[in-house]
Amino acid sequence: MIRLRRPVTAAALALTAVATAVFGLAGPASAHVTVNPKEATQGGYGRFAFRVPNESDTASTTKVEVVLPENAPVGSVSTMPVPGWTVAVEKRKVDPPIEVHGSQLTEAVSKLTWTAAANAGVKPGEFQEFPVSMGPLPQVDRMVFKVLQTYSDGNVSRWIEEPTPGGEEPENPAPVLTLTAASPSAAPSGSAGAAAPAGDDDSDDDSDGAGTALGIAGLVAGLAGLILGGLAFLRTRREPTPKA
Repeated sequence: MIRLRRPVTAAALALTAVATAVFGLAGPASAHVTVNPKEATQGGYGRFAFRVPNESDTASTTKVEVVLPENAPVGSVSTMPVPGWTVAVEKRKVDPPIEVHGSQLTEAVSKLTWTAAANAGVKPGEFQEFPVSMGPLPQVDRMVFKVLQTYSDGNVSRWIEEPTPGGEEPENPAPVLTLTAASPSAAPSGSAGAAAPAGDDDSDDDSDGAGTALGIAGLVAGLAGLILGGLAFLRTRREPTPKA
């Protein structure tokens, strides 16, 4: 018995291609240091975490150095304690000064270095996050943080390559924070065209009082009509029907 095969449709071919690309041809992405979240707003403040995975099979990560971009200084940078780790903060002079809450700052954080205590390093198969708070964020399109990751065996991973827009991801990419312009603020609710506060216009008060009085008068008239109609109905029922 000969079996006829169904023709392969274009949709089936497309589905097969997608499945092959996802499950067959796509190799595992190389883990690297990232900053999370990856997007923020210019001029704002935010909490960000540098996520550091361990790519070694035998050594632990014992030191992480994060260099802040020179072309995008930030006025305020603070760190969150990480158990088993100490952090050193380095600063540099900035010119022109950075304005933060009306004050002119002539220094900005240039580098953060986390160092692990004994047996507190990031072990193989693990990752660690190093949170920071930063702001106000500069008026630039992105911030590129160059990171050095030192292992207990002396090896150093240098995550310092800047990505090229539209190009392939470099072998050792640096963490990138994309910054977007702040949306224009909405107009205040008390702008022109808003209703005047109660009590400012006497004519409004008079019209409201007149309307209330008319409403009460109409209600009383309606009740009176209802009562009179009921009395008339009862009277007709009580009167004897005239004989022919």
